[in-house]
Amino acid sequence: MSLYRVTAHRIDSHGSLAVAQDARVVLDTDLAGRRDAMNPVELLLEALAACMLKGIERVTPMLDFHLAAADVLLEATRQDAPPKVTLIRYRIVLDSAETDQRLDLLHRNILKYGTISNTLSAALLLEGTLTRKV
Repeated sequence: MSLYRVTAHRIDSHGSLAVAQDARVVLDTDLAGRRDAMNPVELLLEALAACMLKGIERVTPMLDFHLAAADVLLEATRQDAPPKVTLIRYRIVLDSAETDQRLDLLHRNILKYGTISNTLSAALLLEGTLTRKV
């Protein structure tokens, strides 16, 4: 078992600050929104993107998989009543000369071993693709 800790502190009615280890993240907790900080749904998407990118870093050496770059693009659909995210769509784009079969293998491994992707897929529809950069 692993244990993770984050502490969040309300700065004022416009924002808050989250701290984990030596990292600090400004949070958009303003009811009007802020362009210079991520709101809770964006933070959820950020966590999924980090999970997928970390999965790439974990799996590529085991598979002897070669890539020059990786990007993750995400979008969430939120319903209003009750408020919740109902769908997350993602697209992982790799700059790689690996075969389509190897891309598919990497994609399966990213999803299979991702803590955040496994948690979210148990709670909502998580759909997406892994493609080659063109």
